[in-house]
Amino acid sequence: MLMKAAVLYETGSPLIVENEIEIPALKAGQILVKIHFSGVCHSQLMETRGKRGEDPHLPHMLGHEASASILETGPGVTRFKKDDIVILTWIKNLGADVSQTQYKKGHRVINAGGVTTFSEYSVVSENRCVPLPEGVPLDVASLFGCAVLTGAGIVTNTIQPDSKNSLAVFGLGGIGLSALMAASLYECQTLIAVDIEKDKLNLAIEFGATHVIDSSTKDPVKRIREITRGDGVDYSIEAAGMVKTIEQAFQSVRKGGGKCVFATHPKPEEKITIDPFDLICGKQIQGSWGGESNPEVDIPKFAQFYRDGKLPLEKLLTRRYSLDQINEALNDLEQRKVGRPLIEFSDLQV
Repeated sequence: MLMKAAVLYETGSPLIVENEIEIPALKAGQILVKIHFSGVCHSQLMETRGKRGEDPHLPHMLGHEASASILETGPGVTRFKKDDIVILTWIKNLGADVSQTQYKKGHRVINAGGVTTFSEYSVVSENRCVPLPEGVPLDVASLFGCAVLTGAGIVTNTIQPDSKNSLAVFGLGGIGLSALMAASLYECQTLIAVDIEKDKLNLAIEFGATHVIDSSTKDPVKRIREITRGDGVDYSIEAAGMVKTIEQAFQSVRKGGGKCVFATHPKPEEKITIDPFDLICGKQIQGSWGGESNPEVDIPKFAQFYRDGKLPLEKLLTRRYSLDQINEALNDLEQRKVGRPLIEFSDLQV
């Protein structure tokens, strides 16, 4: 069986869309799926641009959030069957854990991890699949694999604010906007959105932000302190992935228990700098691994919020691309032209 897929052969160079890639036979614990929609995350942007350091797995495939249909299951797979519709996620779930697979293009081996999604078909590990909840369209469903689990997960699992709290979100991509939508469910008295794109700031207001800050024209730390009467916010979420924004998010929280949670990271050689005295004064900083989400529990929960109209995730999908346009999607993401690029493989809806 042959397929088309985008392959990273060299970091710093565009992905190559290849035809006639040979799909391997399934190993125990693996599942063959047909991809319907795949989101494009900053993680893939960092990988392609060489910002994750040396890449020992070249050439390899990319992508870690998608919606898909199951075509075949390998030996030992018990949780799924042919024709099931699933969400693919990089966050490990229940079932067999198969860390890698290998495809072939002629005599050349192409590597892949437990899940990849920039391809017409994919061989994935059983534990990277979650049943598609009813009432969630396939395009929106792809966002549940990373953006929603990470962004909304930070709010509902890591922070768990209440209506008396103040919260700021730095960076309004897929993760940041998902976090903002989830935070609005808690009716925080002050909900601040920080970005440099006016369209995203306008969308933040629609999603419940009480204040927005264009950090290209205003110092966000100073402005947040003005909004909070000098105290700083109870919580900040950093989703821009830059040293400067992580530091600003930390500086923006109040002394005596304010917490900064960051979900993205800069290039490996870049390090954040914080004042140790802030830690002594009770400020906290914490990294988040996928919003501390349990896909089997959190995807159905977030799907219910979506069905109830409380997470209008379809508004994040501002532009769709074909697989042949994958490099354009990455460029648009890098240039902040889109919230969450969506690669469309079919128009099937359920």
